[in-house]
Amino acid sequence: MPLSDWTRALGAAPTGERLARIQASPHWRDGVFQNPIPTRKTLPGTMGQTLRRQLGGPEQRVPPGPLPVVDRVKETLAVLPRSGLRATWLGHSTMVLEMDGHRLLVDPVWAERVSPWQRVGPKRFHRPPVSIGGLPPMDVVLITHDHYDHLDMGAVQALAANRAQAKARFVVPLGVGAHLERWGVSPKRITELDWHESADVGALTLTATPARHFSGRGLRDGDRTLWASFVIDGPSHRVFHSGDSGPWDGFSEVGATHGPFDLTMVKIGAYGPTWPDIHLDPEQAVATHVALRGKLLLPIHWGTFNLAFHAWDEPAERVVAAARAAEVALVMPRPGESIEPCEPPPVSEWWRAVRAR
Repeated sequence: MPLSDWTRALGAAPTGERLARIQASPHWRDGVFQNPIPTRKTLPGTMGQTLRRQLGGPEQRVPPGPLPVVDRVKETLAVLPRSGLRATWLGHSTMVLEMDGHRLLVDPVWAERVSPWQRVGPKRFHRPPVSIGGLPPMDVVLITHDHYDHLDMGAVQALAANRAQAKARFVVPLGVGAHLERWGVSPKRITELDWHESADVGALTLTATPARHFSGRGLRDGDRTLWASFVIDGPSHRVFHSGDSGPWDGFSEVGATHGPFDLTMVKIGAYGPTWPDIHLDPEQAVATHVALRGKLLLPIHWGTFNLAFHAWDEPAERVVAAARAAEVALVMPRPGESIEPCEPPPVSEWWRAVRAR
């Protein structure tokens, strides 16, 4: 990757009217966005523990063999879902949602590595199940925050240049539009939301709801753009995407205000004892789903990149056990697999076959 691409991947800082709107947000204080409750990005005194686990931890953090990828995404998406709601997991937090006659692409990441420089950084466990060119026209590209594992410059550039996606509207938290504009997205296609603000796209209403996390793509832009979870409300269905978040009681308020949800997509991976405030673990994800008044849980943010010290498949094992104990309906799709919440398939523990190789 040329140096110019590396620096471009860092994005752009908000300026002008965009910056003025950010500074007027009730969640902006002391020059940065604030979490809904006091939050530590890492626990004090854990640097040594982190370094020891990075260099010599016993966990199998990368799969020993290839993951099963479902190759029929293009063919599946060519036919509308019978129920009016279908979710296709493309890996990590990237989803295609088909909902009440609309299509949404959430947190599009196609990069080989989630890093500004494609020669270093966490590498994919599996190939993308479909190319961007193989996607049908999207109505919305929804981005939860600007971290590299949720916002991929190459994917944004490809979507902006693809004629089939010319009508797609980019809905993002405050400030993230500055990155998109630098990468070629027309300002007319970008809608930025603060927490509790909504945007209507066709018959859908998308509402940015709080999350407990942070943002930034470089060394000096931490928390200068907002992060969010999202509620997507349609005439017949309602879904929730957690983005990245740590645990907090506010998800109960989201559930009371916007729920119940036909489907919740809640992160389960990249947790650890050094950053308990900013990443849900699997048991907390199940509790979050219950607080949201969700009907069916589809875990995300796992099985694609090595971002923490746990074994690559530990989130899956733990969420299955936690969901069973809480009597929560669960689906565990393979990368590229589609599910309709009205007819959820039984849990397939497909990762165990990978580990056994």
